[in-house]
Amino acid sequence: MSHVGIIGGGLGGLAAAATLAARGHKVTLLEKNGWLGGKAAVLEEEGFRFDMGPTILTMPRVLERVFAEAGRDIADYLDLRRLDPQWRCFYDDGTVLDLRDDPKLAAREIGRLSPEDEAGFERFMKVADRLSDVSDRFFFWRSVEDLRDTMDLKQNMSLETLRDVMALRMHRTVAGQIKRDVRDPRVQQMLEHFIQYVGSSPLASPAVLCGIAQMQQGEGVWYPMGGTRAVPQALVRLGEELGVDYRTGVDVEGIELEGGRAAAVRLASGERMAFDRIVSNMDSVRTYRELIGGDAWKRFGHKNREAACSGVVLYLGLREAYDHLAHHNFVFSRDPQEEFRAIYDRGVPAPDPTAYIAAPARTEAAVAPEGGEALYVLVHTPYLRDGQDWARMLPEYRKVILRKLGRAAGMDDLEDRIAFERALTPQDIHERYKVLNGAIYGLASHGRVNGAFKPGNRSRQVPGLYLAGGSAHPGPGMPMALMSGWIAADSLDGDSVSNVAAE
Repeated sequence: MSHVGIIGGGLGGLAAAATLAARGHKVTLLEKNGWLGGKAAVLEEEGFRFDMGPTILTMPRVLERVFAEAGRDIADYLDLRRLDPQWRCFYDDGTVLDLRDDPKLAAREIGRLSPEDEAGFERFMKVADRLSDVSDRFFFWRSVEDLRDTMDLKQNMSLETLRDVMALRMHRTVAGQIKRDVRDPRVQQMLEHFIQYVGSSPLASPAVLCGIAQMQQGEGVWYPMGGTRAVPQALVRLGEELGVDYRTGVDVEGIELEGGRAAAVRLASGERMAFDRIVSNMDSVRTYRELIGGDAWKRFGHKNREAACSGVVLYLGLREAYDHLAHHNFVFSRDPQEEFRAIYDRGVPAPDPTAYIAAPARTEAAVAPEGGEALYVLVHTPYLRDGQDWARMLPEYRKVILRKLGRAAGMDDLEDRIAFERALTPQDIHERYKVLNGAIYGLASHGRVNGAFKPGNRSRQVPGLYLAGGSAHPGPGMPMALMSGWIAADSLDGDSVSNVAAE
């Protein structure tokens, strides 16, 4: 089999490495940082432990599929706990709403807040279930770049196919679909935040992405004991068992082409490493712009690819936990349209933002000293714009965030409880992870037709190059990044087998 080089050890790169090794390929993974796992890193200080990046795991079947490639049982590598409620939601008017793990209980909770929306939520979930099913059959588990890749209408022109196409609701946005089924603004705001898994505005994202709601409600929210950091650790262990060669502290400066085909990588040290095929787990835009350049970069069509949002993360070690928090919490903005327009249209921090809070001591007490808490607070911001200096902006925006938590989530004395604090800004994210303009979620999912599509996992511009990670198909979030790695590996393996057969 071929010798594959993988650039980047994020979740997509690790999934690709394990899948390719399980199928018999020789795999060398190169990571510029001193750890493997990309954004799924860990911060440990003064008895507190924080997941630094993703904190919500859904669709565990994606991980199960990666481990199944090697005939392994995921339960031997990870201890996954299903959470209920999935989210706890706090509003400025004092309302608290739990999104329960059981859809029937979730509908009942919503009905207590807004009786007419109990049935409305159930209608919305039926739409989400249909969209999730269509995504599973036409969108997931294959390299997709545009509508042509999802289905061959000439070959499959049937009534059922037409129904599937109509189900995509290409004429509607996420917000538009939700408003058809749900009337209460607070419930609308909760459902609109499913789109925040891909760092985009519900006012501009296609309705097909409502399927994310079913992927969570139908398959649950899970916490890996040890934190989400346990996921890359499990993948690395699997890869080591399969013979993957992991190399950290190795910075790739370029991909070299021979006859237009990806053939080698050039390291910052000056070393050249030749490979039969290459998988890039680096941001797709930066892969073409910084590692390849030239005609391939021009043909990539970068002008139509906008970064998704970025964010400010506060890691707060508390002396005393807040008992009224769930494991996952949203403290919602007073006006979602004002918030989304500030972030996505005007490119400025929202004056009254939504804050996501992870309080994992609810599930794993070891994240903090006894009685304490390791809070992860994320507020979405615009991707980096010219003239934005987050070293200067952070102190004032920190005050905005803490005031929001005090006012809407009953955390008035938060400042007094803080024993340890660190922060991550859009500039930090840009430099630490080689993502586009500090975007946490890769490319934005805006546009009613094209918004669901990302660069395909099999490069159309450079033969022998494959893309994985949140800026490649099928997009950001833990399960999608993991799936992107599996798809890149599956595409590469299929091409390798085809080439051998042709010879």
